[in-house]
Amino acid sequence: MMNNALAVLHIPHASSIIPPEERNNIVLSDEALQQELLQITDWFTDDLFTSGRDDCVALRFPVSRLVLDPERFEDDEKEEMAKKGMGVIYTRSSLGAVLRHSSVADRERERLLDCYYRLHHRCLNQLVADILETHHKALVIDCHSFPKAPLLYENDQRPERADICIGTDNLHTPDWLCDLLLAAFQQRKYTVAVNRPFAGAIIPSNYYTKNVAVSGVMIELRRNLYMDEKTGRRHAGYAALKQALDGVINDLLQAFRVREVADA
Repeated sequence: MMNNALAVLHIPHASSIIPPEERNNIVLSDEALQQELLQITDWFTDDLFTSGRDDCVALRFPVSRLVLDPERFEDDEKEEMAKKGMGVIYTRSSLGAVLRHSSVADRERERLLDCYYRLHHRCLNQLVADILETHHKALVIDCHSFPKAPLLYENDQRPERADICIGTDNLHTPDWLCDLLLAAFQQRKYTVAVNRPFAGAIIPSNYYTKNVAVSGVMIELRRNLYMDEKTGRRHAGYAALKQALDGVINDLLQAFRVREVADA
């Protein structure tokens, strides 16, 4: 990682890859699985949020969230979405269909957690540790997209959805950071909402509630801004959104760098 990096771009849901050994555990037909991937994947966020800049390092989860979701709590007792069959290991699809058999054997659960979840979170913690060692402050930008119309599993079913959703954490998202993002997107003519339809921002487990030198924010893009949600193909709005997003992240990191120097 370059010493200039101040932020981690955390990209958890961009992959549609399901390894063959994991496909055997998913009971959906091939056609139903492809439709579910179209609905549930944060398409192209691994490209939209990255532009070769050296002040960010990207961490992309390598497989589909249908294999395992790295943004859920490992313990289903702590995870709200586990009640809907969408804890760290999904047993239900976004439409409520059976994805896996209702219970995952303990041995299989441990294998999935070790292979995907724990490895990913060790990487996230280490990237943040490296940034802290150099700069004494770090930022995690949680990179997502969301459909124009709510999916059945979503808690917020209100039909009106802004172009951009900013998710915040009560402890790890400073007010200035949220305010800056609101202004930056609005200046670029996007509508913005805070913590709707989705709320929160991921903070690495080693630092969550323990070290406010680690800041975090979530940026969610409404998918129809850049793609046809029925076909999964990019459309003419893609390049403009990518350019705007690069500008917003540049504004954010410039401000974060100044704040870091001021706080040191």
